[in-house]
Amino acid sequence: MKQAAIPESIIPVLLKAQKNEITEYHIYSKLADSVKDEHNSGVLRKIGNDEKAHYEIWKKFTGIEVQPNRWKIFKFYWIAKIFGLTFGIKLMENGEAEAQINYEALTEYIKEAKRIAHDEEVHEKQLIALVEEERLDYVGSIVLGLNDALVELTGALAGFTFAMQNTKLIALAGLITGIAASFSMAASEYLSQRSDGDADTALKSSSYTFIAYVTTVILLITPYLLVDHFMICLGMTLSIAILIIFFFNYYISVAKDLDFKARFFEMAFISLGVSAITFLIGVLIRQFVNIQI
Repeated sequence: MKQAAIPESIIPVLLKAQKNEITEYHIYSKLADSVKDEHNSGVLRKIGNDEKAHYEIWKKFTGIEVQPNRWKIFKFYWIAKIFGLTFGIKLMENGEAEAQINYEALTEYIKEAKRIAHDEEVHEKQLIALVEEERLDYVGSIVLGLNDALVELTGALAGFTFAMQNTKLIALAGLITGIAASFSMAASEYLSQRSDGDADTALKSSSYTFIAYVTTVILLITPYLLVDHFMICLGMTLSIAILIIFFFNYYISVAKDLDFKARFFEMAFISLGVSAITFLIGVLIRQFVNIQI
């Protein structure tokens, strides 16, 4: 059966597809050249070569050389380098999915469109799943440290805020509490993982927990070191906590294909709920114990 002639109205769609494919070819190729892990490099190069093959198919019908989007290459290359291969690649692919080309409509004119659509939807997802990234293997440990710090320290700072009403004392108490808790949490994670696996895995797991905890502690305490009014500091700290929850859950939802809204609201509700309870405890302690600082 002879293919239908390609109408002029389809050419801009083909050129858009062509530009996407050659751009992603350069992104995957550049990443493949930059990573040291041979397995990941091979996977990325395979995806890149597939993108180049798709580009050549579209070019056969348009007869036009298309230049890649240099800004997109720069942007996603550095996103992947800073935030990890899996996050960068999936963020890029999610963006492509939102502006998805209607391959079914193109099939009427180009029989290869169906195979390209299959590659985009299935084959590339399978290849991306093969990318191995250490930080994603320890997401559980990062979640443990970050979630524990958010719940414990936002709660503690809320209680300290009304009980002490002195930003420098609150910062000091929060810092001591946070650092002590971070070492305690890291030690607990090490012992927990050590009982199930080898020492190296346990050490890495506890390190990720410790780093996540300490980073969260520093971010939450910072307002008390910069601003003098204790209630403004509490508001800023709670806002920072919400931002941490937002960005972390967005990262995980993209990298691991999880539901963002459910995880975000659950984590936010727990952190803010504990803060509200401990704030009330601080009010009661200051009123009934009658300690003035």
